[in-house]
Amino acid sequence: VQLQESGPGLVKPSQTLSLTCTVSGAAITTNYYYSTWIRQPPGKGLEWMGAIGYSGTTYYSPSLGSRTSISRDTSKNQFTLQLSSVTPEDTAVYYCAIGVRTEVTTVYDYWGQGTQVTVSS
Repeated sequence: VQLQESGPGLVKPSQTLSLTCTVSGAAITTNYYYSTWIRQPPGKGLEWMGAIGYSGTTYYSPSLGSRTSISRDTSKNQFTLQLSSVTPEDTAVYYCAIGVRTEVTTVYDYWGQGTQVTVSS
């Protein structure tokens, strides 16, 4: 399974960041697959942002509030992140990943290479 992020590398403050993840090698609707967005700000750890499950249910990090929206296009095997009202604190490397749900946990075996997004005027 391969994942590839795409989108602008520079976003202005107050605008909406939009990234797309294109998946090959498996359908994002595969049972127990969770199409996930994760980011890593400079000098900080990984932050789970949200996911869309195989059935289409969405899950979001409470820390990001209502700024996050994740959707998918199953015909293209893609899923998309939108983060609104961005500030320089949203500068990070953004990763898309596939989490596979097991009986006890979710295992993130499949990752994109990551894409740098900088928020600056």
